[in-house]
Amino acid sequence: MKIGFSGSIFVLALLIPLVGNAGEVESANSAKEEIRQLQLRVEDLEKQLSESKPPAPAAPTMRAGSAYMNVSFDVLANLGWSSTPDAKKLQPGDHDPSQRGFSLRNAELALDGAVDPYLKGFANIVLKTDASDGTEIELEEAYLLSTSLPAGLQIKAGRFFAEFGRQNAQHPHTWAFVDEPLVLNRMFGSDGLRQNGVRFSWLAPTPNYLEFILGVFNGQGGDASSFRFLGETDANGVERVYGRATQDRPLDSVGDLLYVPRIASSFDLTDSQTLVLGASAAFGPNNTGGDARTAIYGADVYWKWKSPRAEGGWPFLTWQTEFLGRNFQAGADLTAGLPAETLHDWGLYSQIQWGWARRWTLGLRGEYVTGDGSASGEAAAERSTEARVSPDVTWYSSEFSKFRLQYNHEWREHAREGDAVWLQVEFMLGAHAAHKF
Repeated sequence: MKIGFSGSIFVLALLIPLVGNAGEVESANSAKEEIRQLQLRVEDLEKQLSESKPPAPAAPTMRAGSAYMNVSFDVLANLGWSSTPDAKKLQPGDHDPSQRGFSLRNAELALDGAVDPYLKGFANIVLKTDASDGTEIELEEAYLLSTSLPAGLQIKAGRFFAEFGRQNAQHPHTWAFVDEPLVLNRMFGSDGLRQNGVRFSWLAPTPNYLEFILGVFNGQGGDASSFRFLGETDANGVERVYGRATQDRPLDSVGDLLYVPRIASSFDLTDSQTLVLGASAAFGPNNTGGDARTAIYGADVYWKWKSPRAEGGWPFLTWQTEFLGRNFQAGADLTAGLPAETLHDWGLYSQIQWGWARRWTLGLRGEYVTGDGSASGEAAAERSTEARVSPDVTWYSSEFSKFRLQYNHEWREHAREGDAVWLQVEFMLGAHAAHKF
């Protein structure tokens, strides 16, 4: 038992009467009185010390936005030549090189940071120049992401790319090639599947990474071109999709929303090899008929080898492949003489990247996309068969810049073959998040 200073004095006072003889009682009583006075003074001093202590600091609170905020500006500029004056025929992606000579199709202002202990916020604002040197601006993404839900749950809400496959959700500065794969242009439009909505995910408590995702979106406009999209305007001012006049379909029920489920899992094959497998789908209505719907299915695989003696990430070897198929229920258009029918399209791309030396990467991509015949005509350019092969070489001069040279050779149904060469330069100002594995 631990006894304090004042307690020790008190014990001593109790012991004194037991010591000595009767003749010493008076002196003992006097000593006891002195000890009692000393004890009172000690207790008074302890009280003064306790009253003079500074109060304990209050628990810290996080003010909104006080933790951090990253700001960056990333620019992708292109210089090159295509065998056709209209480069967009060979480069249908919205962030692909758009013309012969110089083009700048992605200057991205990115912001991310902590909102509070429970949420993070992200925003991406993109500027693009067109062939007439005009500047376009778009709100590419702006969303909240939960950070503290239990049981491996997470919610994302706002405007963002749907997590379908591997590349759709990636920003252009993270691509392995200058342009977007043809099959993604065919299924999702020139700018990918990007919508307002909410996404739920669950990270399963398994030894290997296993995640289940469900996105729920409005599914409308050019960023969801296989769904509630009014299409392009023809010479008569009529909006059409695959030859059919479209009608605007409002959101009357939850069945009119776009649903995008995904499952992904990864496995460590060895200490230096990792395999990631995924499957995705997208289900929703389209605007060619009152009850017309679209279903898109996808499967993806990613394999990576990194040397046990890697320095700065090099050397490495990766292989990535995505396959997509679509069933598009096209409604009848009696004025155009088109019956109701289901259109089938499918395609894939496969690419490898070899980082053979520090900061140097060689890549090769092969692509194929096709659609079956329809009453609107087999030669419709928007559903014709296309194939493309693209070798490239990239030099990462630093963590914040790169130079990429790419050649494309394309075969197109009912059209001449096409060739293009592009030199792409990227530079980034400010902080930036790590690229997704």
